[in-house]
Amino acid sequence: MSHTPYPLSYYAASANPTPPHPALQGAHETDICVIGAGYTGISTALFLAEQGFRVTVLEAARVGFGASGRNGGQIVNSYSRDLDVVEKQVDPEQARLLGAMAFEGGRIIRERVQQYGIDCDLKDGGVFGAVNSKQLRQLEEQQKLWARYGYTQVELLDAAGIRGVVNTDLYVGGALDHGGGHIHPLNLVLGQAAAVESLGGIIHEQSAAIRVQQGDRPVVYTEQGQVTARFVVVAGNAYLGDLLPALAAKSMPCGTQVVATAPLGDELAHSLLPQNYCVEDCNYLLDYYRLSADKRMIFGGGVVYGARDPADIEALIRPNLIKTFPQLREVKIDYAWTGNFLLTLSRLPQVGRLGSNIYYSQGCSGHGVTYTHVAGKVLAEAIRGQAERFDAFAALPHYPFPGGRLFRVPFTALGAWYYQLRDRLGW
Repeated sequence: MSHTPYPLSYYAASANPTPPHPALQGAHETDICVIGAGYTGISTALFLAEQGFRVTVLEAARVGFGASGRNGGQIVNSYSRDLDVVEKQVDPEQARLLGAMAFEGGRIIRERVQQYGIDCDLKDGGVFGAVNSKQLRQLEEQQKLWARYGYTQVELLDAAGIRGVVNTDLYVGGALDHGGGHIHPLNLVLGQAAAVESLGGIIHEQSAAIRVQQGDRPVVYTEQGQVTARFVVVAGNAYLGDLLPALAAKSMPCGTQVVATAPLGDELAHSLLPQNYCVEDCNYLLDYYRLSADKRMIFGGGVVYGARDPADIEALIRPNLIKTFPQLREVKIDYAWTGNFLLTLSRLPQVGRLGSNIYYSQGCSGHGVTYTHVAGKVLAEAIRGQAERFDAFAALPHYPFPGGRLFRVPFTALGAWYYQLRDRLGW
């Protein structure tokens, strides 16, 4: 059996020491079998284990191997499409439920970190940078929109205000979300996986699910074993492949690129981000960045549709890094990596059920750190028979990509080009 290691990244290099989990061997029974040991799967497993269920997690590679262990590490509230879009698609009661859940993920992360003593460099505060006056007006509208749903932790920043939190000339203003923040993403999921095991849950790495047999007691097969369960939770996201074709038609894996510089030293790091907030801009194809615990600049951006690995990640990211911080023109890049996330046409997550006992959540569309932690709670509630919040997500309409699976990459890239042009011209 092949052994898949973590891809080379700053996070893998600085991960807390964690012993590998054995591959699944032979036939086993459990209450819930979770496919995928990223944030969605581990969050679901932890909520269920806390409630006394027997949980078995199957992971094709390592815990946090996919987007959960490679992302920008930013705690960003709401969804990839904001609540004004949600309001146009669902009835007022569903909008109320989805609106409340839009701000729950960050709270769940903080509760987990505190309850289980997870060492993941948690820091508070996230900034949205507006590169033009139109984006600044949109942030003002967003602040009002979020306040309607009871979330009042956003502080608007004028040009001088944003220069006080991020030392760049790029932004005309912005917004500071005091409920945002940042973490070491791989250590967060590793810590939660340890919590699952401490409650009796079982995790198998190097155990890719190759077939799901549906029925009253579904069976998940791997190369060397099988798990029979009362319920199955599918949490493979961009790494699910064709295991369940019905879930692949309405989503598309995409790659995003991240680099980590050499350590900058306290003085330079503090001059760039004095309060150690994380930052993202408001463009359609956005840049996002923050400082690591050892004062590296972690800078990400760009999208590769279809999730191909670009030949030279540093060449893609460095120009935007230098445009943002000319002070880093000569800085060395120590790590460069890519990770896949799952995009939906609506850019809203897809949540649902196949038959009566196979649940899934996928398609965070770039807002996965917070959403996945809510998803875990919602899936666990649904399995326990409390489906109100699950149904609110399941009611969101979803559509196949134009052109089907063959042409979804060029069609989506064309759409992204249009939005990129719109950002540049300030339309």
